[in-house]
Amino acid sequence: MKTLDITLAKIGNSRGIRLTAELIRKHGFEHGIVLEDRGHEIALKPKAGRKKLSWEETAREMAAANEDWSEWDGTLADGLDQIPWDGPIPKDAASPVRKPASRKA
Repeated sequence: MKTLDITLAKIGNSRGIRLTAELIRKHGFEHGIVLEDRGHEIALKPKAGRKKLSWEETAREMAAANEDWSEWDGTLADGLDQIPWDGPIPKDAASPVRKPASRKA
């Protein structure tokens, strides 16, 4: 086990530690850190990265949540079902987003 002597850095009214990039990669801290206060010691664990759910898993999670979606019933009469979605795309809708003009110094 390697021991590092680190100092506390001032961060506003708090204090913090700095971890080397090597430690962050080695222990998988890229997505954040979970700190466990064990009374006599502190343990740092990697925060789990967000796993992207498949469509099937998403549907299962939504069904398990048993949410009330009845408020969305009012959108049934919004007329979107009458739009010919397979028709030609209007020119203004197909144009790419323009970048703002660069400012000259």
